[in-house]
Amino acid sequence: MKRLAPGALLARRRSAVRLELGAIVSALPVAVVALDREDRFLFANQAAEQFFVASEVQLAGMRFADFVPMESTIFEMIGQVRSQGVTIAAHDLALESPRLARRGVNVQVAPLPEVAGGVVLGLEDATVARAFDQGMSLSPKSRGVAGMAAVLAHEVKNPLSGIRGAAQLLEATSPAGDRELAILIRDEADRIRSLIERMELLGRQPVERGAVNIHRVLEHVRRLAKSGFAQHIRLIEAYDPSLPPALGDRDQLVQVMLNLVKNAAEAITVSGVMGGEIVLSTAFQQGVWLSASGGQERQHLPLVVKVRDNGPGIPADLRPHLFEPFVSGKEGGGGLGLALVAKIVGEHGGLIDVDSRPGRTEFRLHLPVVVGGELA
Repeated sequence: MKRLAPGALLARRRSAVRLELGAIVSALPVAVVALDREDRFLFANQAAEQFFVASEVQLAGMRFADFVPMESTIFEMIGQVRSQGVTIAAHDLALESPRLARRGVNVQVAPLPEVAGGVVLGLEDATVARAFDQGMSLSPKSRGVAGMAAVLAHEVKNPLSGIRGAAQLLEATSPAGDRELAILIRDEADRIRSLIERMELLGRQPVERGAVNIHRVLEHVRRLAKSGFAQHIRLIEAYDPSLPPALGDRDQLVQVMLNLVKNAAEAITVSGVMGGEIVLSTAFQQGVWLSASGGQERQHLPLVVKVRDNGPGIPADLRPHLFEPFVSGKEGGGGLGLALVAKIVGEHGGLIDVDSRPGRTEFRLHLPVVVGGELA
C-alpha cells in the first residue's frame, strides 16, 4: 500500500473533517447560512430552508437583501464582522419584508475565513425557545391547580348547595327589600359553583389520543364561530392540505381551538377594530422536538396550527403569565380559559406559544402527528 506524505495525509483528514462538519451543520435545528462578499447565499442548512421558506437551490445566487430590508440592524452587524473580524450576536430582532415575517429572532454573525468577505449567520426563532420554557413551567402549576380543584369540589360544593337552598327559601318568604339580598346570595352561589366546575376541568385526566384531521376540527370551529360569537368578523383559512393527521383527542382539540378563536373574536369586538379578521392556518414545520417529562425520549411536533387576529394585542404585563390560572385581560374574565388550553395542549405532548403586538396577535400550537399509523 502506498503511504501518503504527511502533508497529503493532513489535507485528507481536513477534507474528511469538513465533510463531517457540513453534515452536522445541515442537521442543526438552528438556521445557518453562509453569504459571500456580495451578500449572496452560498450555503443554507435544512433549518434555514424552513426559516426562509425556500430550498437551498432556490436560495443559491439570491441576496440576503431579498429577504431582509437593507436598513435592518443585521446588515450593520454583517458590516462590523467584515471590518473587524469579530463575532457579533443580537437578540429579539424583527426580520420583516414581503418575503419574510419573523419577529423575536436571535442572530449570530461570524467571519467565514475560507471566503474573502464571507460571513456565517445563525438565526433562531426565539418564540419556540420561549414556548419550551412556558411548557416546562406549566407542569407544576397545573398539578397545583388540579389538587386545589379537587379540594374545592369536595369541601365547597356541598355547603354551597345549602347556602343556595337557604337563599331560595328567603327569597320566597322575605319582604321585597330583603328579597333582593336573597337573590344576590343565590346568584353569587351560582357564580361560585360555576367557577368550581370550570376549575374541575383542570384536573389531570388521561388523554386517549388517536388520528385527528385537524382541518375538520378547524372547520367545525369556524362554523360555530360564524353562527355565533364571530358573525361580523371575517374568518380566513390558509391550510396545508398535505398534512398528516394530528395525534390527539378530537373533542379536546375542538375545545382548544374554540377557546382561542373566541378570545380573538372578543378582543376584536371589545376594541371596536374596523375590518376585524381572524386567520386560521396550518403548516408542517420540521425541527421542533419536546423531551418527555422525566425521560430521555423526545417527541417530534411538526404540525403547526396558528390563530391570528388583528385586534389590539395582549398587554405586555400579561404576556409572561398568560397561561397561568386566574390571569385574564378581559373585564369579568375568570382567567381559566387559556390555563385550560395550556393543560390540554401539554397533555397532548404539544407546545403553545404566543406572539403579540398592537394590531396582531398569533397563537401557535405545535402538535405531534401520525404517519402511516405510527407516531411521527
